[in-house]
Amino acid sequence: MYPELYSKMAEMTAAGQSFAFATVVRVSGSSSAKQGSKAIIDCQGKIAGGWIGGGCAESAVRSEALKCIQQQRSRLITLDMTDELLGVGMPCGGKMDVYIEPVLPQPELLIVGHGRIAEVLAKIGHLMGFSVTVNDPGADRNSFPDADRILTEDFDLTETPVAPRTFVVIATMHKNDHVWLQKALAGNAAYVALIASQHRSKLVLDYLQATGVAAEKVGKVWAPAGLDLGAATPEEIALSIMSQIVAVRRGSHSPLPLKNSSAATESTPADKVIHQCETDRG
Repeated sequence: MYPELYSKMAEMTAAGQSFAFATVVRVSGSSSAKQGSKAIIDCQGKIAGGWIGGGCAESAVRSEALKCIQQQRSRLITLDMTDELLGVGMPCGGKMDVYIEPVLPQPELLIVGHGRIAEVLAKIGHLMGFSVTVNDPGADRNSFPDADRILTEDFDLTETPVAPRTFVVIATMHKNDHVWLQKALAGNAAYVALIASQHRSKLVLDYLQATGVAAEKVGKVWAPAGLDLGAATPEEIALSIMSQIVAVRRGSHSPLPLKNSSAATESTPADKVIHQCETDRG
């Protein structure tokens, strides 16, 4: 029923653009939008297609959509227009539930180095939906069958761009690891980790600071890499690193057991109830 919308989403996805997709899932009372109404909101907060109502309804959805994109989380909001004032917004007199879900470019996992940990990490990353790039002179297709790209001669690091959606794991066995750390931090990577011992990690991070890298940036490096799962084998270490990547990507920097986490509790009917014009129209 919405061929133009779906075509637009396919076009934006192919272009690597972030956007949010909003759907009116329930309406009670009077509302200009109807159940099933849909809209695309781009990363600038503008309606790129579709319609979910005007006035404050549109403004609120656009504002919440930007938060969904930034936080990489879906949310259900309730727009309460029962007490709208004429001239402030649309005096529809109804309520509307809108489900907003972010659509983001495929995350990138950049593995620098080779070895069993790197091989398993590439396999898990592929299973988790990451675009996997392996950069190392010793890497080959037999060792990394699931990698999207394998670079073996990128000596000046120009063929491996790092962006805010790149998750970087450095497993160079101490060969130029500080150079890769500098590149990852300069590219504002979403995650930067170094596979090394506590002693080696401290040496490398101290060296970065000594060469002028800001302490704030150095503090973003996860070294040693991974969560404390008691990992002992290369496979378990790779799992601990990917678990940390998932935690960082989903905004949980201190993951807890589900039985002790609020995530295990039943969710509320809506993440947010918006009354009148609580958000700027922009």
